[in-house]
Amino acid sequence: MLRVGVIGASGYGGGELVRVLSGHPFVKLSYLTSETNKGKDIGYSWPNMRGVVKLECESYKAEAAIKKCDLVFMARDKGWAMNEAARLLNGGLKIVDLSADFRLRDPLVYEEWYNLAHTATELLNEAVFGLPELYHDQIADARLIANPGCYVTGAILALAPLLKNEIINPGSIIVDAKSGVSGAGRSSYKRDYHFPELNENVKAYNIGAHRHTPEIEQELSALADQDLNISFTPHLIPITRGILTTAYADVTAQVVSTESLTEIYREFYKTSPFVVILDPGEYPATKSTVGSNFCQIGMKFDPRTDRVVVVSAIDNLMKGAAGQAVQNMNLMAGFDETAGLMYPGVCA
Repeated sequence: MLRVGVIGASGYGGGELVRVLSGHPFVKLSYLTSETNKGKDIGYSWPNMRGVVKLECESYKAEAAIKKCDLVFMARDKGWAMNEAARLLNGGLKIVDLSADFRLRDPLVYEEWYNLAHTATELLNEAVFGLPELYHDQIADARLIANPGCYVTGAILALAPLLKNEIINPGSIIVDAKSGVSGAGRSSYKRDYHFPELNENVKAYNIGAHRHTPEIEQELSALADQDLNISFTPHLIPITRGILTTAYADVTAQVVSTESLTEIYREFYKTSPFVVILDPGEYPATKSTVGSNFCQIGMKFDPRTDRVVVVSAIDNLMKGAAGQAVQNMNLMAGFDETAGLMYPGVCA
């Protein structure tokens, strides 16, 4: 059994990791940390874990993590992982980091968008961007994974086949995404997230300035083999979890139809067990993926505007965070990629 730890088990991402890993056939949860609830059973932080997992949360200590684990998930805020990763790697552990600390390959870009100097630049070249649909083999050989952001996952999965097959004008991409409030994290107490402010309300935020923008641009630029700037607008919607991404781009290929695009997507993702391409005329909804690690994608070619519209739906806490992290762990450990994850979203 692979001994795994979750550092930051009382946050939404950490809690989902505990839930998913508790049913994993090849894993033993051996170490949980929570600075908020240290010394208390995980059931105190997450009552849904009572009767399933009985393990006390500890205050983080690198020595304890190294002694008790083979792999750890880092589920703490930005700036923490880059100060601890080298110590844990040197102790023989593998790491899946759910923060942004190792996602951006250029430390100056990280500093620009996160207002924080990077303290582990020597690890940036080693860290593998943890999107299995693009970096499957590299993830399998890695010891440090940068788990992608939730908006990033929805956007890249929606657009990758178009860029790889040179079907669109890369400079025309617009990404519009709507997220449930759990994406803000469990410790966010801004007024925007209070029930009276959120309920019966939809609003855009961080237009042109969201921190996932450089991540999306980095990975789409690699697919297009040219530097890209995209228009990305996130919205907050009154649901707990889920992201619906609608991506638009001008088509440059001569012969395009919704049916031909659907086949291109199915070919591109034919070895990706968690990407479901819907039939022409079908479009995904967030409720179809909640609680699962699946991404559903539907598309439409609009001949009137010569534009393609692609819609993707994921659960921001699963394929956008914990589920994808476990998928990465599976590859790193040599398990079947779907181990502990092959279940559908909840029915209602």
